[in-house]
Amino acid sequence: MAAPSLHNTQPWRFRLDTDTRTVRIEAAADRALRHTDPVGRAVHVSVGCAVLNLRVAAAHFGWEPVTRLLPCPDRPALLATVRLAEAVRGAPSTGLYEAVWRRHSSRFPFSGRPLPSDLLAELAEAAHLEGATLRFPGRNDTERVLRATWEAEWRNRADPDRAAESRRRVSSPHSQSLGLPSAAVGPQDALDRMPMRDFGAHRHPEVLPARAFETRPTLALLSTAHDRRTDWLRAGQALEHVLLLATRRGVRASLLHQAMEWPDLRRALDGLPADGPRVYTQMVIRLGYGPEGPASPRRPVEEVVEADV
Repeated sequence: MAAPSLHNTQPWRFRLDTDTRTVRIEAAADRALRHTDPVGRAVHVSVGCAVLNLRVAAAHFGWEPVTRLLPCPDRPALLATVRLAEAVRGAPSTGLYEAVWRRHSSRFPFSGRPLPSDLLAELAEAAHLEGATLRFPGRNDTERVLRATWEAEWRNRADPDRAAESRRRVSSPHSQSLGLPSAAVGPQDALDRMPMRDFGAHRHPEVLPARAFETRPTLALLSTAHDRRTDWLRAGQALEHVLLLATRRGVRASLLHQAMEWPDLRRALDGLPADGPRVYTQMVIRLGYGPEGPASPRRPVEEVVEADV
């Protein structure tokens, strides 16, 4: 399942009931990051991304995906079901299916060329269709977002448990592990402006030297009106819809998740802009034109998919 997840943990399992044509999506608790994501919010967001991809694939192959979030209160690990109903003939295609396999996080410098306003409006509408809001902070609020993300990054580096958790998720160049390949980690900003995740300093300066990043980044804040488990799942679907549309439009993206991992810093972003409505920030997205990021390894199908036959 080619969906983004924190440190490429891929914390999902799918089970297909062939009689009802229903896919159950469960959280894989054994893949959660207990220090970085102690309440499981990032797991829900990641599973939401996977649900959106499943919906896109179902529609591409002629099915109407009927989605339910948290369908069984007595089964908290069951995060969603998607039933494949008969589709209406002639239903318009979203055109997002091909982007599922081309979308990769790019943790490299972008050109700094601004994104057109009509494209930003398209991305905001994609988030809105999934029950979320995508807002683009102005220059002063962008500085606040960067400062909060840097503060979170420094806290993560100073926390031995979180630093070790990140370090374990980065694989060496010739490793067959399922973490992040070292080539996907990306460089640090030579100007110390863009707070790229350190991943436990898993960079050799001769192999991946620091580089200058864009000085006026385009950041987007993805938020929801509430902060319940269903909102986290909706945020994941909105995030993936935005990322797929950006990919289709030739725009690269990376996720600045660090501030989401510290409740006080996440709350600080909820109030941006100061005159806006009260919302709950679920993700900081960095957008721009630049190099495509390398693909991260995927778990074998037998580890993530089962079928009731």
